[in-house]
Amino acid sequence: MTHPAPYEQQIRAAAGHVGRRRFLTATGAAAALAFAVGVPATGVASVAEADPRKITENPFTLGVASGDPQPRSVVLWTRLAPRPYEPGWGSPRSNGVESGGGMPNARITVHWEVAHDERFTQMAGRGHVDAHPEFNHSVHIEPTGLAPDRVYYYRFRAGSWTSPVGRTRTAPAPSARPSALSLAAVSCQAYHDGYYTAYRYLAHEDLDIVFHLGDYLYEYPVDAAGGARNYTDRTLPARFNRETVTLEDYRLRYALYKSDPDLQAAHAAHPFLVTWDDHEVENNYASGVNEGNLPPAEFLVRRAAAYRAYWENQPLRRPQRPQGADARLYRRVHYGQLAQFDILDTRQYRSDQAYGDGWRVPGPECEDPRRTVTGAAQERWLIDGWRRSTARWNVLPQQVTFSERRNATGSGYQVSMDAWDGYTASRERVLAGAESAGVENLVVLTGDVHVHYGFDIKRDFKDPGSRTAGVEFVTTSITSGEDGVDKPANWATYMAANPHLKFYNGRRGYLTVTLDRDTARGDYRTVSAVTTPGAPITTAASFVSEAGEPGLKAA
Repeated sequence: MTHPAPYEQQIRAAAGHVGRRRFLTATGAAAALAFAVGVPATGVASVAEADPRKITENPFTLGVASGDPQPRSVVLWTRLAPRPYEPGWGSPRSNGVESGGGMPNARITVHWEVAHDERFTQMAGRGHVDAHPEFNHSVHIEPTGLAPDRVYYYRFRAGSWTSPVGRTRTAPAPSARPSALSLAAVSCQAYHDGYYTAYRYLAHEDLDIVFHLGDYLYEYPVDAAGGARNYTDRTLPARFNRETVTLEDYRLRYALYKSDPDLQAAHAAHPFLVTWDDHEVENNYASGVNEGNLPPAEFLVRRAAAYRAYWENQPLRRPQRPQGADARLYRRVHYGQLAQFDILDTRQYRSDQAYGDGWRVPGPECEDPRRTVTGAAQERWLIDGWRRSTARWNVLPQQVTFSERRNATGSGYQVSMDAWDGYTASRERVLAGAESAGVENLVVLTGDVHVHYGFDIKRDFKDPGSRTAGVEFVTTSITSGEDGVDKPANWATYMAANPHLKFYNGRRGYLTVTLDRDTARGDYRTVSAVTTPGAPITTAASFVSEAGEPGLKAA
Protein backbone atom coordinates (compact mmCIF):
# COMPACT_ATOMS: atom_id res chain seq x y z
CA MET A 1 0.00 0.00 0.00
CA THR A 2 1.46 3.36 -1.01
CA HIS A 3 1.08 6.43 1.13
CA PRO A 4 -1.18 9.24 -0.06
CA ALA A 5 0.47 11.80 -2.27
CA PRO A 6 0.42 15.35 -0.92
CA TYR A 7 -2.04 17.83 -2.32
CA GLU A 8 -0.65 20.21 -4.89
CA GLN A 9 -0.46 23.74 -3.65
CA GLN A 10 -2.12 25.32 -6.64
CA ILE A 11 -4.87 27.87 -7.13
CA ARG A 12 -6.64 28.40 -10.39
CA ALA A 13 -5.69 31.70 -12.07
CA ALA A 14 -8.41 34.29 -11.88
CA ALA A 15 -10.73 34.39 -14.88
CA GLY A 16 -14.07 35.84 -15.85
CA HIS A 17 -15.86 38.82 -14.43
CA VAL A 18 -14.30 40.60 -11.45
CA GLY A 19 -17.01 42.21 -9.31
CA ARG A 20 -17.06 43.87 -5.91
CA ARG A 21 -14.43 41.46 -4.57
CA ARG A 22 -11.01 40.46 -5.88
CA PHE A 23 -9.54 37.16 -6.94
CA LEU A 24 -6.29 35.68 -5.70
CA THR A 25 -3.41 34.82 -8.02
CA ALA A 26 -1.61 31.54 -7.66
CA THR A 27 1.63 32.93 -6.23
CA GLY A 28 0.13 34.39 -3.06
CA ALA A 29 -1.00 31.33 -1.18
CA ALA A 30 1.32 28.35 -1.63
CA ALA A 31 2.66 28.32 1.92
CA ALA A 32 -0.74 29.18 3.36
CA LEU A 33 -2.41 26.33 1.45
CA ALA A 34 0.12 23.86 2.83
CA PHE A 35 -0.82 25.03 6.31
CA ALA A 36 -4.55 24.94 5.54
CA VAL A 37 -4.62 21.30 4.47
CA GLY A 38 -2.26 20.11 7.17
CA VAL A 39 0.37 18.62 4.87
CA PRO A 40 4.02 19.53 5.49
CA ALA A 41 5.56 21.74 2.82
CA THR A 42 7.88 18.88 1.84
CA GLY A 43 4.86 16.66 1.14
CA VAL A 44 6.07 13.96 3.57
CA ALA A 45 3.19 11.73 4.57
CA SER A 46 2.96 9.93 7.90
CA VAL A 47 4.54 6.47 7.86
CA ALA A 48 3.92 5.46 11.48
CA GLU A 49 1.55 2.55 11.94
CA ALA A 50 -0.60 1.91 15.00
CA ASP A 51 -1.88 -1.45 16.20
CA PRO A 52 -5.66 -1.50 15.58
CA ARG A 53 -6.03 -3.99 18.44
CA LYS A 54 -5.27 -1.10 20.78
CA ILE A 55 -8.42 0.80 19.75
CA THR A 56 -10.44 0.61 22.98
CA GLU A 57 -13.52 2.57 21.90
CA ASN A 58 -15.88 2.11 18.95
CA PRO A 59 -14.21 3.94 16.02
CA PHE A 60 -17.30 3.77 13.76
CA THR A 61 -19.29 6.51 15.49
CA LEU A 62 -19.91 8.33 12.19
CA GLY A 63 -21.46 5.37 10.42
CA VAL A 64 -20.90 4.21 6.85
CA ALA A 65 -21.86 5.48 3.41
CA SER A 66 -21.69 4.56 -0.26
CA GLY A 67 -21.89 6.59 -3.44
CA ASP A 68 -21.14 7.27 -7.11
CA PRO A 69 -22.39 3.87 -8.35
CA GLN A 70 -21.08 2.47 -11.61
CA PRO A 71 -22.11 -0.83 -13.23
CA ARG A 72 -19.22 -2.74 -11.63
CA SER A 73 -18.17 -0.51 -8.79
CA VAL A 74 -19.37 1.78 -6.01
CA VAL A 75 -17.54 3.91 -3.45
CA LEU A 76 -17.64 2.71 0.17
CA TRP A 77 -16.84 5.19 2.95
CA THR A 78 -16.25 5.36 6.67
CA ARG A 79 -14.10 7.39 9.06
CA LEU A 80 -12.48 6.22 12.28
CA ALA A 81 -13.44 8.56 15.13
CA PRO A 82 -13.98 6.97 18.57
CA ARG A 83 -14.36 10.47 20.08
CA PRO A 84 -15.57 12.48 17.08
CA TYR A 85 -15.70 15.90 18.77
CA GLU A 86 -12.05 15.94 19.81
CA PRO A 87 -9.76 18.33 17.90
CA GLY A 88 -6.73 17.15 15.96
CA TRP A 89 -3.01 17.12 16.57
CA GLY A 90 -2.49 20.27 14.52
CA SER A 91 -4.68 22.26 16.91
CA PRO A 92 -3.43 24.20 19.92
CA ARG A 93 -6.32 22.55 21.78
CA SER A 94 -5.08 19.01 21.11
CA ASN A 95 -2.77 16.95 23.28
CA GLY A 96 -0.13 16.81 20.54
CA VAL A 97 -0.51 13.05 20.09
CA GLU A 98 -3.95 12.42 18.64
CA SER A 99 -4.83 13.33 15.04
CA GLY A 100 -8.48 14.14 15.72
CA GLY A 101 -11.54 12.16 16.71
CA GLY A 102 -9.59 10.37 19.40
CA MET A 103 -7.33 8.61 16.88
CA PRO A 104 -3.51 8.35 17.14
CA ASN A 105 -1.36 10.25 14.68
CA ALA A 106 -0.63 7.07 12.74
CA ARG A 107 -2.14 4.95 10.00
CA ILE A 108 -4.54 2.15 10.92
CA THR A 109 -5.38 -0.93 8.87
CA VAL A 110 -9.10 -1.18 8.07
CA HIS A 111 -10.63 -4.33 6.60
CA TRP A 112 -13.68 -4.16 4.35
CA GLU A 113 -16.19 -6.71 3.07
CA VAL A 114 -18.89 -6.69 0.39
CA ALA A 115 -21.55 -9.41 0.25
CA HIS A 116 -24.68 -10.38 -1.62
CA ASP A 117 -26.58 -10.83 1.64
CA GLU A 118 -26.91 -8.92 4.88
CA ARG A 119 -25.43 -11.78 6.92
CA PHE A 120 -22.29 -11.89 4.74
CA THR A 121 -22.59 -15.59 3.91
CA GLN A 122 -22.16 -14.97 0.15
CA MET A 123 -19.09 -12.78 -0.24
CA ALA A 124 -18.57 -10.54 -3.29
CA GLY A 125 -15.27 -8.95 -2.28
CA ARG A 126 -12.99 -8.17 0.63
CA GLY A 127 -9.71 -6.40 1.27
CA HIS A 128 -7.91 -3.96 3.52
CA VAL A 129 -6.68 -0.39 3.31
CA ASP A 130 -4.78 2.05 5.50
CA ALA A 131 -6.72 4.87 7.12
CA HIS A 132 -4.27 7.78 7.19
CA PRO A 133 -4.21 10.66 9.68
CA GLU A 134 -3.49 13.01 6.75
CA PHE A 135 -7.04 12.30 5.60
CA ASN A 136 -8.50 12.33 9.12
CA HIS A 137 -8.61 8.52 9.10
CA SER A 138 -11.28 8.50 6.40
CA VAL A 139 -11.54 5.49 4.09
CA HIS A 140 -12.66 5.48 0.46
CA ILE A 141 -12.91 2.00 -1.08
CA GLU A 142 -13.69 1.43 -4.76
CA PRO A 143 -14.29 -2.33 -5.08
CA THR A 144 -14.42 -3.57 -8.67
CA GLY A 145 -15.80 -6.68 -10.32
CA LEU A 146 -19.31 -6.26 -8.94
CA ALA A 147 -22.36 -7.18 -11.01
CA PRO A 148 -24.46 -4.41 -12.62
CA ASP A 149 -27.78 -3.38 -11.11
CA ARG A 150 -27.35 -5.44 -7.94
CA VAL A 151 -27.91 -4.77 -4.26
CA TYR A 152 -24.86 -5.34 -2.04
CA TYR A 153 -24.11 -5.11 1.65
CA TYR A 154 -20.84 -3.84 3.09
CA ARG A 155 -19.06 -3.32 6.39
CA PHE A 156 -15.67 -2.39 7.85
CA ARG A 157 -13.52 -3.75 10.66
CA ALA A 158 -10.73 -2.12 12.66
CA GLY A 159 -9.17 -4.23 15.39
CA SER A 160 -11.98 -5.90 17.33
CA TRP A 161 -14.58 -3.36 16.16
CA THR A 162 -17.07 -3.88 13.32
CA SER A 163 -19.01 -1.08 11.66
CA PRO A 164 -22.75 -0.97 11.04
CA VAL A 165 -23.83 -2.74 7.84
CA GLY A 166 -24.55 -0.57 4.83
CA ARG A 167 -26.70 -1.36 1.80
CA THR A 168 -25.80 -0.11 -1.66
CA ARG A 169 -26.55 -0.74 -5.32
CA THR A 170 -24.59 -0.70 -8.55
CA ALA A 171 -25.80 1.03 -11.71
CA PRO A 172 -27.21 -0.98 -14.63
CA ALA A 173 -24.97 -1.94 -17.54
CA PRO A 174 -24.60 0.76 -20.22
CA SER A 175 -26.75 -1.17 -22.70
CA ALA A 176 -29.43 -2.13 -20.17
CA ARG A 177 -32.95 -0.79 -20.49
CA PRO A 178 -34.35 -0.74 -16.96
CA SER A 179 -38.09 -0.27 -16.75
CA ALA A 180 -37.87 2.35 -13.99
CA LEU A 181 -35.70 3.95 -11.32
CA SER A 182 -36.51 5.77 -8.12
CA LEU A 183 -34.38 8.57 -6.72
CA ALA A 184 -34.56 11.13 -3.97
CA ALA A 185 -33.23 14.68 -3.83
CA VAL A 186 -32.23 16.35 -0.56
CA SER A 187 -30.46 19.56 0.47
CA CYS A 188 -29.89 22.14 3.20
CA GLN A 189 -29.57 20.41 6.55
CA ALA A 190 -28.68 23.10 9.10
CA TYR A 191 -28.04 21.14 12.31
CA HIS A 192 -29.04 24.06 14.49
CA ASP A 193 -32.45 24.48 12.81
CA GLY A 194 -34.03 21.16 13.65
CA TYR A 195 -34.05 17.38 13.83
CA TYR A 196 -33.25 15.17 10.85
CA THR A 197 -36.61 13.42 11.02
CA ALA A 198 -36.94 13.50 7.23
CA TYR A 199 -33.87 11.30 6.92
CA ARG A 200 -35.46 8.70 9.17
CA TYR A 201 -38.29 8.37 6.65
CA LEU A 202 -35.92 8.57 3.68
CA ALA A 203 -34.00 5.57 5.00
CA HIS A 204 -37.15 3.46 4.56
CA GLU A 205 -38.03 4.65 1.04
CA ASP A 206 -37.59 2.20 -1.84
CA LEU A 207 -34.88 4.07 -3.76
CA ASP A 208 -32.08 3.35 -6.18
CA ILE A 209 -30.06 6.48 -5.38
CA VAL A 210 -30.13 9.73 -3.39
CA PHE A 211 -28.84 13.06 -4.70
CA HIS A 212 -27.58 15.53 -2.13
CA LEU A 213 -27.71 18.92 -3.85
CA GLY A 214 -25.69 20.97 -1.41
CA ASP A 215 -25.47 22.65 1.98
CA TYR A 216 -24.57 19.38 3.66
CA LEU A 217 -23.36 21.51 6.54
CA TYR A 218 -23.48 25.17 7.56
CA GLU A 219 -20.48 27.24 8.50
CA TYR A 220 -22.30 29.32 11.11
CA PRO A 221 -21.64 28.91 14.85
CA VAL A 222 -23.72 26.22 16.54
CA ASP A 223 -24.58 27.36 20.05
CA ALA A 224 -23.06 25.19 22.75
CA ALA A 225 -26.48 24.95 24.41
CA GLY A 226 -28.00 23.47 21.28
CA GLY A 227 -29.16 26.45 19.26
CA ALA A 228 -32.11 28.82 19.47
CA ARG A 229 -34.50 26.13 20.77
CA ASN A 230 -32.06 24.65 23.30
CA TYR A 231 -32.35 21.03 22.19
CA THR A 232 -31.48 19.40 25.49
CA ASP A 233 -30.43 16.13 23.87
CA ARG A 234 -28.11 17.93 21.43
CA THR A 235 -25.95 19.89 23.88
CA LEU A 236 -22.52 20.45 22.35
CA PRO A 237 -18.99 21.39 23.37
CA ALA A 238 -18.24 25.10 23.20
CA ARG A 239 -15.80 24.56 20.31
CA PHE A 240 -18.79 24.41 17.93
CA ASN A 241 -19.87 27.92 18.85
CA ARG A 242 -17.64 29.49 16.19
CA GLU A 243 -17.75 29.80 12.42
CA THR A 244 -15.85 27.20 10.43
CA VAL A 245 -12.64 28.62 8.99
CA THR A 246 -9.79 26.14 9.47
CA LEU A 247 -9.43 22.55 8.36
CA GLU A 248 -9.99 21.45 11.95
CA ASP A 249 -13.19 23.53 12.12
CA TYR A 250 -14.65 21.88 9.02
CA ARG A 251 -13.61 18.40 10.14
CA LEU A 252 -15.28 18.87 13.51
CA ARG A 253 -18.43 20.24 11.88
CA TYR A 254 -18.70 17.16 9.65
CA ALA A 255 -18.24 15.01 12.74
CA LEU A 256 -21.15 16.85 14.36
CA TYR A 257 -23.46 16.42 11.40
CA LYS A 258 -22.49 12.82 10.68
CA SER A 259 -23.02 11.79 14.29
CA ASP A 260 -26.78 12.18 13.79
CA PRO A 261 -28.43 8.72 13.75
CA ASP A 262 -31.09 9.61 11.17
CA LEU A 263 -28.52 10.92 8.69
CA GLN A 264 -26.43 7.80 9.32
CA ALA A 265 -29.47 5.61 8.64
CA ALA A 266 -30.12 7.30 5.28
CA HIS A 267 -26.49 6.89 4.22
CA ALA A 268 -26.47 3.24 5.28
CA ALA A 269 -29.67 2.53 3.33
CA HIS A 270 -28.90 4.12 -0.06
CA PRO A 271 -25.97 5.17 -2.25
CA PHE A 272 -25.58 8.95 -2.44
CA LEU A 273 -24.41 11.19 -5.27
CA VAL A 274 -23.26 14.41 -3.62
CA THR A 275 -22.42 17.90 -4.80
CA TRP A 276 -21.81 21.05 -2.80
CA ASP A 277 -23.39 24.49 -2.77
CA ASP A 278 -22.12 27.47 -0.78
CA HIS A 279 -22.40 26.70 2.93
CA GLU A 280 -19.87 23.88 2.73
CA VAL A 281 -17.45 26.83 2.51
CA GLU A 282 -19.18 30.17 3.11
CA ASN A 283 -22.55 31.72 2.27
CA ASN A 284 -22.89 32.80 -1.38
CA TYR A 285 -19.21 32.63 -2.24
CA ALA A 286 -18.50 32.81 -5.95
CA SER A 287 -15.43 30.99 -7.24
CA GLY A 288 -12.42 32.63 -5.58
CA VAL A 289 -14.25 35.56 -4.02
CA ASN A 290 -16.06 35.72 -0.71
CA GLU A 291 -18.97 37.43 0.95
CA GLY A 292 -17.22 38.17 4.23
CA ASN A 293 -14.62 40.54 2.75
CA LEU A 294 -11.70 38.37 3.85
CA PRO A 295 -8.40 39.18 2.16
CA PRO A 296 -8.34 37.02 -0.99
CA ALA A 297 -5.43 34.88 0.21
CA GLU A 298 -7.24 34.01 3.42
CA PHE A 299 -10.41 32.99 1.62
CA LEU A 300 -8.65 30.65 -0.81
CA VAL A 301 -6.92 29.00 2.13
CA ARG A 302 -10.31 28.59 3.76
CA ARG A 303 -11.75 27.13 0.58
CA ALA A 304 -8.89 24.64 0.36
CA ALA A 305 -9.62 23.49 3.90
CA ALA A 306 -13.36 23.21 3.23
CA TYR A 307 -12.90 21.25 0.01
CA ARG A 308 -10.52 18.82 1.65
CA ALA A 309 -12.83 18.19 4.60
CA TYR A 310 -15.72 17.68 2.17
CA TRP A 311 -13.86 14.95 0.29
CA GLU A 312 -12.71 13.29 3.49
CA ASN A 313 -16.30 13.00 4.71
CA GLN A 314 -18.17 11.98 1.54
CA PRO A 315 -18.31 8.79 -0.56
CA LEU A 316 -16.39 10.28 -3.48
CA ARG A 317 -13.97 8.74 -5.95
CA ARG A 318 -10.30 9.58 -6.26
CA PRO A 319 -10.76 12.01 -9.23
CA GLN A 320 -12.85 14.21 -6.93
CA ARG A 321 -10.06 14.57 -4.35
CA PRO A 322 -9.10 18.27 -4.12
CA GLN A 323 -5.83 19.70 -5.32
CA GLY A 324 -5.30 22.64 -3.01
CA ALA A 325 -8.21 25.04 -3.44
CA ASP A 326 -9.61 23.24 -6.52
CA ALA A 327 -11.67 20.08 -6.95
CA ARG A 328 -13.35 18.53 -9.99
CA LEU A 329 -16.79 17.75 -8.56
CA TYR A 330 -18.91 17.86 -11.73
CA ARG A 331 -19.26 14.39 -13.20
CA ARG A 332 -21.55 12.10 -15.20
CA VAL A 333 -23.33 8.91 -14.11
CA HIS A 334 -25.38 6.66 -16.39
CA TYR A 335 -28.32 4.50 -15.41
CA GLY A 336 -28.37 2.23 -18.43
CA GLN A 337 -30.35 3.67 -21.32
CA LEU A 338 -33.00 5.10 -19.01
CA ALA A 339 -31.21 8.12 -17.53
CA GLN A 340 -28.05 10.17 -17.76
CA PHE A 341 -27.16 12.26 -14.70
CA ASP A 342 -24.93 15.30 -15.23
CA ILE A 343 -24.05 16.52 -11.74
CA LEU A 344 -23.06 20.20 -11.75
CA ASP A 345 -20.90 22.43 -9.56
CA THR A 346 -22.40 25.93 -9.72
CA ARG A 347 -20.10 27.49 -7.08
CA GLN A 348 -16.47 26.89 -7.94
CA TYR A 349 -16.39 28.46 -11.40
CA ARG A 350 -19.13 31.10 -11.37
CA SER A 351 -18.76 34.81 -11.97
CA ASP A 352 -19.31 37.12 -9.01
CA GLN A 353 -22.99 37.86 -8.39
CA ALA A 354 -24.33 40.89 -10.25
CA TYR A 355 -25.34 44.14 -8.55
CA GLY A 356 -23.81 43.17 -5.22
CA ASP A 357 -25.86 39.96 -4.82
CA GLY A 358 -29.29 39.61 -3.22
CA TRP A 359 -32.64 40.27 -4.93
CA ARG A 360 -32.35 43.01 -7.56
CA VAL A 361 -34.19 44.39 -10.58
CA PRO A 362 -32.59 42.58 -13.55
CA GLY A 363 -30.47 44.68 -15.87
CA PRO A 364 -27.51 44.66 -18.25
CA GLU A 365 -25.04 43.32 -15.69
CA CYS A 366 -26.88 40.06 -15.06
CA GLU A 367 -27.47 39.72 -18.83
CA ASP A 368 -23.77 40.16 -19.70
CA PRO A 369 -22.78 37.20 -21.96
CA ARG A 370 -19.37 37.04 -20.30
CA ARG A 371 -20.96 35.98 -17.04
CA THR A 372 -21.30 32.29 -16.19
CA VAL A 373 -22.69 29.97 -13.53
CA THR A 374 -20.75 26.91 -14.63
CA GLY A 375 -17.54 28.24 -16.15
CA ALA A 376 -16.70 27.62 -19.81
CA ALA A 377 -15.14 24.16 -19.38
CA GLN A 378 -18.05 22.72 -17.40
CA GLU A 379 -20.56 24.24 -19.83
CA ARG A 380 -18.82 22.58 -22.80
CA TRP A 381 -18.64 19.29 -20.89
CA LEU A 382 -22.39 19.43 -20.19
CA ILE A 383 -23.48 20.21 -23.75
CA ASP A 384 -21.03 17.73 -25.31
CA GLY A 385 -22.40 15.07 -22.97
CA TRP A 386 -25.94 15.83 -24.08
CA ARG A 387 -24.91 15.48 -27.72
CA ARG A 388 -23.60 11.99 -27.01
CA SER A 389 -26.46 10.97 -24.76
CA THR A 390 -28.68 8.03 -25.73
CA ALA A 391 -30.68 8.12 -22.50
CA ARG A 392 -34.44 8.46 -22.34
CA TRP A 393 -34.16 11.11 -19.59
CA ASN A 394 -31.37 13.66 -19.19
CA VAL A 395 -31.32 14.68 -15.54
CA LEU A 396 -29.39 17.70 -14.29
CA PRO A 397 -28.78 17.60 -10.51
CA GLN A 398 -27.52 21.05 -9.50
CA GLN A 399 -27.75 23.65 -6.78
CA VAL A 400 -29.61 26.94 -7.42
CA THR A 401 -32.98 27.70 -8.99
CA PHE A 402 -32.73 27.32 -12.76
CA SER A 403 -36.12 28.69 -13.82
CA GLU A 404 -37.06 32.36 -13.71
CA ARG A 405 -38.48 33.37 -10.33
CA ARG A 406 -39.97 36.87 -10.06
CA ASN A 407 -40.94 38.27 -6.66
CA ALA A 408 -43.75 40.51 -7.96
CA THR A 409 -46.11 40.96 -10.87
CA GLY A 410 -45.76 43.80 -13.37
CA SER A 411 -42.67 45.89 -13.97
CA GLY A 412 -40.08 46.54 -11.28
CA TYR A 413 -39.96 42.92 -10.11
CA GLN A 414 -36.77 41.54 -8.63
CA VAL A 415 -34.98 38.21 -9.09
CA SER A 416 -32.21 36.46 -7.17
CA MET A 417 -28.72 37.38 -8.33
CA ASP A 418 -27.39 34.16 -6.76
CA ALA A 419 -29.64 31.93 -8.91
CA TRP A 420 -29.58 31.42 -12.69
CA ASP A 421 -31.73 34.57 -12.97
CA GLY A 422 -28.54 36.51 -12.22
CA TYR A 423 -26.79 34.80 -15.14
CA THR A 424 -29.39 34.83 -17.92
CA ALA A 425 -26.90 34.47 -20.78
CA SER A 426 -25.44 31.39 -19.07
CA ARG A 427 -28.91 29.87 -18.78
CA GLU A 428 -29.65 30.69 -22.43
CA ARG A 429 -26.48 28.90 -23.55
CA VAL A 430 -27.45 25.80 -21.58
CA LEU A 431 -30.99 25.77 -22.97
CA ALA A 432 -29.74 26.37 -26.51
CA GLY A 433 -27.23 23.55 -26.01
CA ALA A 434 -29.97 21.17 -24.91
CA GLU A 435 -32.06 22.17 -27.92
CA SER A 436 -29.20 21.70 -30.40
CA ALA A 437 -28.36 18.32 -28.82
CA GLY A 438 -31.94 17.14 -29.32
CA VAL A 439 -32.65 16.72 -25.61
CA GLU A 440 -36.40 16.13 -25.36
CA ASN A 441 -36.77 14.96 -21.77
CA LEU A 442 -34.84 17.35 -19.56
CA VAL A 443 -35.31 17.15 -15.80
CA VAL A 444 -33.51 19.62 -13.53
CA LEU A 445 -33.12 18.77 -9.83
CA THR A 446 -32.46 21.73 -7.54
CA GLY A 447 -31.95 22.51 -3.84
CA ASP A 448 -30.85 25.68 -1.99
CA VAL A 449 -34.08 27.63 -1.41
CA HIS A 450 -35.67 25.72 1.52
CA VAL A 451 -39.01 25.27 -0.25
CA HIS A 452 -40.58 22.83 -2.67
CA TYR A 453 -41.11 24.22 -6.18
CA GLY A 454 -42.31 22.65 -9.40
CA PHE A 455 -41.52 24.57 -12.62
CA ASP A 456 -42.07 24.21 -16.32
CA ILE A 457 -38.79 25.32 -17.91
CA LYS A 458 -39.75 27.73 -20.67
CA ARG A 459 -37.53 28.13 -23.70
CA ASP A 460 -38.09 31.88 -23.35
CA PHE A 461 -39.20 33.00 -19.91
CA LYS A 462 -40.18 36.41 -21.28
CA ASP A 463 -42.86 34.64 -23.34
CA PRO A 464 -45.17 32.46 -21.20
CA GLY A 465 -46.45 30.85 -24.39
CA SER A 466 -43.04 29.67 -25.55
CA ARG A 467 -42.12 26.01 -25.78
CA THR A 468 -41.63 24.06 -22.54
CA ALA A 469 -38.06 22.77 -22.71
CA GLY A 470 -38.18 20.58 -19.60
CA VAL A 471 -39.24 20.52 -15.98
CA GLU A 472 -37.55 21.51 -12.74
CA PHE A 473 -38.18 19.76 -9.42
CA VAL A 474 -36.89 21.86 -6.50
CA THR A 475 -36.58 20.08 -3.17
CA THR A 476 -37.09 21.82 0.13
CA SER A 477 -34.60 21.66 2.99
CA ILE A 478 -34.14 18.84 5.47
CA THR A 479 -34.16 21.38 8.34
CA SER A 480 -32.94 24.80 7.20
CA GLY A 481 -35.49 27.52 7.92
CA GLU A 482 -37.00 25.61 10.85
CA ASP A 483 -40.56 24.25 10.54
CA GLY A 484 -41.92 26.30 7.64
CA VAL A 485 -45.55 26.43 6.48
CA ASP A 486 -47.52 24.91 3.63
CA LYS A 487 -48.21 28.29 2.02
CA PRO A 488 -45.55 30.94 2.72
CA ALA A 489 -46.67 34.58 2.93
CA ASN A 490 -45.56 35.25 -0.66
CA TRP A 491 -47.29 32.16 -2.07
CA ALA A 492 -50.06 33.96 -3.98
CA THR A 493 -47.66 36.60 -5.34
CA TYR A 494 -45.19 34.01 -6.59
CA MET A 495 -47.88 31.90 -8.24
CA ALA A 496 -49.28 34.96 -10.04
CA ALA A 497 -45.89 36.39 -11.03
CA ASN A 498 -44.58 33.09 -12.43
CA PRO A 499 -47.16 31.28 -14.58
CA HIS A 500 -44.66 28.49 -15.20
CA LEU A 501 -44.56 27.78 -11.43
CA LYS A 502 -46.91 24.85 -10.83
CA PHE A 503 -46.26 24.09 -7.15
CA TYR A 504 -44.93 25.91 -4.08
CA ASN A 505 -44.77 24.57 -0.52
CA GLY A 506 -42.74 25.82 2.45
CA ARG A 507 -42.49 22.76 4.72
CA ARG A 508 -39.31 20.71 5.28
CA GLY A 509 -38.69 17.28 3.78
CA TYR A 510 -37.39 15.85 0.53
CA LEU A 511 -38.34 14.97 -3.02
CA THR A 512 -38.68 11.57 -4.66
CA VAL A 513 -38.70 11.15 -8.43
CA THR A 514 -39.64 8.01 -10.33
CA LEU A 515 -38.56 7.71 -13.96
CA ASP A 516 -39.91 5.11 -16.36
CA ARG A 517 -40.09 4.99 -20.14
CA ASP A 518 -43.19 7.19 -20.24
CA THR A 519 -43.18 9.60 -17.30
CA ALA A 520 -41.19 11.43 -14.67
CA ARG A 521 -43.18 11.55 -11.43
CA GLY A 522 -42.21 13.84 -8.56
CA ASP A 523 -43.58 13.33 -5.04
CA TYR A 524 -43.07 16.22 -2.64
CA ARG A 525 -42.61 14.74 0.85
CA THR A 526 -42.99 17.01 3.88
CA VAL A 527 -42.78 16.69 7.66
CA SER A 528 -45.05 18.77 9.86
CA ALA A 529 -42.20 20.04 12.09
CA VAL A 530 -38.44 19.76 12.59
CA THR A 531 -38.13 21.67 15.88
CA THR A 532 -39.61 18.68 17.72
CA PRO A 533 -38.56 15.10 17.00
CA GLY A 534 -40.72 12.42 15.43
CA ALA A 535 -43.09 14.56 13.37
CA PRO A 536 -45.23 12.67 10.82
CA ILE A 537 -44.56 12.77 7.08
CA THR A 538 -46.98 13.20 4.21
CA THR A 539 -46.93 13.64 0.44
CA ALA A 540 -47.89 17.27 -0.09
CA ALA A 541 -48.37 16.90 -3.86
CA SER A 542 -47.41 14.76 -6.85
CA PHE A 543 -46.76 15.83 -10.43
CA VAL A 544 -45.88 14.03 -13.64
CA SER A 545 -44.23 15.04 -16.89
CA GLU A 546 -44.69 12.87 -19.96
CA ALA A 547 -41.78 11.79 -22.13
CA GLY A 548 -41.77 13.83 -25.34
CA GLU A 549 -44.31 16.31 -23.97
CA PRO A 550 -42.62 18.11 -21.07
CA GLY A 551 -44.74 19.99 -18.57
CA LEU A 552 -45.91 19.32 -15.02
CA LYS A 553 -49.41 17.98 -14.47
CA ALA A 554 -50.97 17.07 -11.14
CA ALA A 555 -50.83 13.30 -10.63
